[in-house]
Amino acid sequence: MQVPTYKRLMLFSGPANCGLAEEIATHLGMKLGEVEVSSFASSETYVRFAESVRGKDAFVIQSASDPVDLHLMQHLIMIDALQRASAKRITAVVPFFPYARQDKKTLGREPITARLVADFYEVAGVDRVLSVDLHTGQIQGFFNVPFDHLTALPLLADYFAELIDDDFVVVTPDAGRVRLAEKWTQHMSEFAGRACQLAFLHKQRRHDVRNVSETRAVVGDVRDRVCVVVDDMIDTAGTLVRGAETLLEAGATEVYAAATHAVLSDPATDRLKNSPIRQVVVTNTLPIPSEKMLDKLVVLSIAPTIASTIKAVFEEDSVSELFHGENQA
Repeated sequence: MQVPTYKRLMLFSGPANCGLAEEIATHLGMKLGEVEVSSFASSETYVRFAESVRGKDAFVIQSASDPVDLHLMQHLIMIDALQRASAKRITAVVPFFPYARQDKKTLGREPITARLVADFYEVAGVDRVLSVDLHTGQIQGFFNVPFDHLTALPLLADYFAELIDDDFVVVTPDAGRVRLAEKWTQHMSEFAGRACQLAFLHKQRRHDVRNVSETRAVVGDVRDRVCVVVDDMIDTAGTLVRGAETLLEAGATEVYAAATHAVLSDPATDRLKNSPIRQVVVTNTLPIPSEKMLDKLVVLSIAPTIASTIKAVFEEDSVSELFHGENQA
């Protein structure tokens, strides 16, 4: 008996960001698979796939939006269910990786939770992981399975290349993000044909209080120039708003902001609304509730990028070529 070899891609979504998952499915020309994700009265999560996944190449999309722990657990249980249903290969698509900021110990008796999350995914049965703009590239090394690191940099940088007529200064909110800003300047030079200067803000973060930092100085020439502050995420927006104020005090004419992940924890919306920032540009790796949408907030879709990567992984093509190497941390 001879069994023909063939592959079939199946795409599933958890409830965290259904809108993004639907967009990805549309770009791939397919429909999301049916899966029941519900809760018992005790709050335990229940998952059941409505169709056979035996021998299939399954991609499961779930972003770590609020409540993070619930959505992470849902994702893990979906992966476990696929493994027990004999899926051939299981790929976790995690647009925003949970606990990414807890990637090292800075004080005694702290956990490295990002590593713990990586262990969770592997124990659940994942064969591959896709994620967008990790907080730190070292998280890829926490996994023993292949990890594809996507980036929204071309999407965001090209938007500003069209939006701003004059050359602008790319500003990173702290020294740890200089590498990100350098990638922006390189992209603007090679792919957008624009000159671009670099500056960064000297920031000191407090360790006794979460989400609190102090911006102390601007390193670089921003006087009489348009500035674009770039980061991987906007959480409470305290660092971003204080940085924008510091840039304007240093002589910048306008300040824009760009980030991949719009976490927007309270009081981020009020801070951004009342800030001097002209426009805040993010992607839809995380769902943004209607009450947090602002006139100055622009949301670009990351769906085409993720869909192209899923297609490349399924067809066993190069992922790095999709990003011209810009996805390397």
